[in-house]
Amino acid sequence: MGKVTVIKDRCKGCGLCVEACPQKNLSLGKKFNAQGYSYVKFDAKGKCTGCAFCAELCPDQALKVYREAKKKKKA
Repeated sequence: MGKVTVIKDRCKGCGLCVEACPQKNLSLGKKFNAQGYSYVKFDAKGKCTGCAFCAELCPDQALKVYREAKKKKKA
């Protein structure tokens, strides 16, 4: 599973990440940052795979993607 954090003051609400997310975990929020932009929010209830498509397309580097470490199988 993955998790996306949004650096709110960097986000300009362009929506590129929203369109890029194959799991539809991102959406434009209704709150505004210090610059007056409506920033993106991450829905933790979704099934984020940690693919990082959203972060790759973000022109302002406003997203950080984290993935859970894979658990090692016991021998």
